[in-house]
Amino acid sequence: MLVLQGGGALGAYQAGIFAGLADCGLMPDWVAGVSIGAINAALIAGNAPERRVERLSEFWDRMSAHAPFVPPAYLDPWRPMLNAFSAASAVTFGVPGFFTPRVPPPFLAPDGSIEALSFYDTRPLKATLEKLVDFDVINRKDVRLSLGSVNLRSGNSVYFDNAQMQIGPEHVMASGALPPGFPPVEVDGELYWDGGIVSNSPLWYIVDENFRLGALVLQVDVFSGAGEMPQNLRQVQERVKDIQYASKTRFNTTRVREIESLRGALRRVIDKLPKALQSDPDVERLTAISTRGTVALLHFINRHNTQSSDFKDYEFSRATVTDLWNGGLEDARSAVASPKWKEALALTSGIGIYDMTS
Repeated sequence: MLVLQGGGALGAYQAGIFAGLADCGLMPDWVAGVSIGAINAALIAGNAPERRVERLSEFWDRMSAHAPFVPPAYLDPWRPMLNAFSAASAVTFGVPGFFTPRVPPPFLAPDGSIEALSFYDTRPLKATLEKLVDFDVINRKDVRLSLGSVNLRSGNSVYFDNAQMQIGPEHVMASGALPPGFPPVEVDGELYWDGGIVSNSPLWYIVDENFRLGALVLQVDVFSGAGEMPQNLRQVQERVKDIQYASKTRFNTTRVREIESLRGALRRVIDKLPKALQSDPDVERLTAISTRGTVALLHFINRHNTQSSDFKDYEFSRATVTDLWNGGLEDARSAVASPKWKEALALTSGIGIYDMTS
């Protein structure tokens, strides 16, 4: 299983991780994503195995086409400034194939209209998805696809899952509709926003959905909760963003560990009951929830400094996208060759949690 969180431009790291895993012949049977993770997930699940890396590469080439210059090494001291210009360009002019600024701006649109609810129009993303994702392949269900969103009216987390429904471009767009930048997306008469508003990681959904199944779960985190002491206000803002978006991931991992510990304790208590009580309906129900398959949870955490400070999630330059992709590629290759990987594959009971990029 592959679990992909939200993070805008940092999603290029996820694509690199997948490319590295694919190089090693590893293909997921279930991909869950939120926000940019949902887009990458759709590109993976919506293409034949031999075309997935190609389609991811094409998507990220499109996302970075507005700033294609890759500065040579001697310009590294100027990289933060160049990245700032790239981010400013994305804010001002949008990202071709993804989003464009609203003209006229939202404050001139009638209250209650979709145009009044966001700064950008994401219709270009729909065209990109229809070009690069084969939704017939998704709905053939060769790979399970789960996309996290939130119902605008109820505030409840909702997952669009091809095991339960037909998936189209609108489901992917809804998962990435982060306000106030992007507008809510209508699906079956309801409006949805980015699932990252509730939780930036879909890990809890996978764990709750099939807790009895054994699994190798690969979670790609584009924000790192741990970091260095900031030296200026920009670094302060960057650390705040990292901690905010990584906190749910760490909470979910802790929650998984605690729940599995309780399952084990419950199992041991049930085993101590007299045989006469084993057929009691309440005991049978507790027995069912106390049993789960072996789970190895492998974290791939993006610890690469793109020199994009607190705007790194909307800095789509070709140089940064390439750095993130290559960073993910090398992290995946190194992880597969590490002793931790062999240890995770050899796990025979319980739950094991591994940091593959430390």
